[in-house]
Amino acid sequence: MRKKIPSTHALLAFESAARHESFTRAAEELALTQSAVCRQINALEDYLGVPLFRRTRRGVQLTEAGQDYSRQIGPRLDALEQDTLAVMSQHGTGSTLDLAVVPTFATRWLLPRLGRFQARQPEVIVNLHTQTRPFLFDQTGFDAAIYFGDAGWPGTEAHFLMHEYPVPVCSPTLPGVQLHMTPEAIAELPLLQQSTRPYAWRQWFAAAGVTTPRAMTGMRLELFSMLAQAAIERLGVALIPPFLIQQELANGSLISPCPQSMPSSRAYYLIVPEHKAERPALTCFREWLVGEAKENA
Repeated sequence: MRKKIPSTHALLAFESAARHESFTRAAEELALTQSAVCRQINALEDYLGVPLFRRTRRGVQLTEAGQDYSRQIGPRLDALEQDTLAVMSQHGTGSTLDLAVVPTFATRWLLPRLGRFQARQPEVIVNLHTQTRPFLFDQTGFDAAIYFGDAGWPGTEAHFLMHEYPVPVCSPTLPGVQLHMTPEAIAELPLLQQSTRPYAWRQWFAAAGVTTPRAMTGMRLELFSMLAQAAIERLGVALIPPFLIQQELANGSLISPCPQSMPSSRAYYLIVPEHKAERPALTCFREWLVGEAKENA
């Protein structure tokens, strides 16, 4: 039975016109004439039996049906493009792994080591996509995830990589900072908070036996890379694992005025869906990654 799917040319014209709310800009983006875009969208509206755009004196606006269809079609066209690029990148051989990764860990720890894996398995292409929160694998195209948190994702295997041991870091020129400070003195500095670890400072002070009403105060940023840059810019002191800021510590743009760390109940894991766990490329990557983490623990 033939599937009820419109022409891809019509879908591409609609997606671009919906995104810009302009047939003219869609025509420029697709290297078509405006009349050609109009014909494709008219054909799509006839096929669906509903108007997708409302024509006005100032141009076009999406109807309610057009807005709904645009939200549904856009991600599917993006996924189709990614699938196509994945096949093209393989040139008919090898395998591709699509990994969801936490950004700073990927940039500062994984990427500097990934060349060793590619030298070992040159036929495997590893694609990285940033993702900071848990998700359902069957709703994405990801083959695995490198995630910081708890290991209990339903229907997955979790392979331990490493714990975090964050320490306070800041610019050496931050007002009030000294080379050797107690946790009590750190509490008097402006604190930089990480939104994905909202209780980090409170836990750090508790581990140091310090009670302070300021443990939850301060600017909030999402990523370690943002925290590091904010600390360099003298906006405050941040809690960051040293392995993520080795370059900044080495060149002196960041210092650790207090060596106090804290135990972490959460850790970095490689999360693998059970139904993909035996894929040869994923097995090779898992073995390499776990080995790298052990060597650099």
